[in-house]
Amino acid sequence: MIRALIALLSFGFAAATLAQQAPQQATPQAVAKPAAKPPAKAAQAPKKIRPAWAELTPEQQQVLAPLKPEWDKLDRDRRLKWVGIAKRYPAMQPEHQARVQRRMEAWVKLTSEQRRQARENYKRIAKVPPERRGDLRQQWAEYQALTPQEREGLVPPAVDAYKHRH
Repeated sequence: MIRALIALLSFGFAAATLAQQAPQQATPQAVAKPAAKPPAKAAQAPKKIRPAWAELTPEQQQVLAPLKPEWDKLDRDRRLKWVGIAKRYPAMQPEHQARVQRRMEAWVKLTSEQRRQARENYKRIAKVPPERRGDLRQQWAEYQALTPQEREGLVPPAVDAYKHRH
């Protein structure tokens, strides 16, 4: 029960992302052996990951504004995922747009470890059969209805001890 409720903590992020993402087709990629690395040059500039923030349209920059401080730290796949969301954003209902903005703002506040955990939870939830997702939504709603004190009581002691050390 406790594990289920803790797993549901990240369900909010994962469920929204799952609902928003368009089905992606798996594309087989050729497996190639890595090329030998050339000797490192002392003055070699790091490769720029594209799209850079400046390459985004003004509309995309406005939609993705909460991510601007983190943009340079994102890898190419993550940037493309966010650009895809920004492209779909104008067609979203206003309530959906507001939810996307809130979730982006929350995402930026997460530590890299919390983001990793949220991604893992998303992958786990994506594997849940659609008929069981309703049960997870119900459990998530029940969890959200708890007071902060009740939620705190669900945290296992090891997690609670870690939180107080850091």
